[in-house]
Amino acid sequence: MYVIVDIQGQQFKVEKDQKKLYVHRMNAAIGDSVEFDKVLLVDNEGVVTVGTPTIAGAKVVVEVIAHVKGDKVLVFHKKRRKGHRKLNGHRQQFTEISVKEIVA
Repeated sequence: MYVIVDIQGQQFKVEKDQKKLYVHRMNAAIGDSVEFDKVLLVDNEGVVTVGTPTIAGAKVVVEVIAHVKGDKVLVFHKKRRKGHRKLNGHRQQFTEISVKEIVA
């Protein structure tokens, strides 16, 4: 059984007892349980239910495991023959979650 769920504007394919899923940083403490009710699709062993736009009564319960930073992304700008060079770095903030229960 898997579901497609909307978490903070992004869609994720989620299965029961999925250990790691990285989403944008959430305002929740480590160990908290969070519920998401924007379930867009449910596949229960071949029986597919598509929401219009969401499925009423369906939700996903997750547990916050950790708050982590992603890999550094370097952004480099250069204008040839002008002597202009600019280097910026960025590390995105993520929250690692684990799926505990799917109610569909």
